Amino acid sequence: MAHVKVDKNMPIEKALRKFKSICNKEGIIDEVRKRRAYEKPSSKKRKTNRKGDSSQRRQAKGRTNTRNR
Repeated sequence: MAHVKVDKNMPIEKALRKFKSICNKEGIIDEVRKRRAYEKPSSKKRKTNRKGDSSQRRQAKGRTNTRNR
């Protein structure tokens, strides 16, 4: 859980910025977005497979371009 200690003279905007940065570092925002709606295990698996396929294609494309130079 993210905690921000606010001093008496600290502006609320600064405390909010600090809180948001802590949440981003800990990955809380991404986790909330993921859990907003239920995703079936098969959909998760399909998404990870697609991500892997696209990164492999990108790497292969980069390898073919470097050979021709």
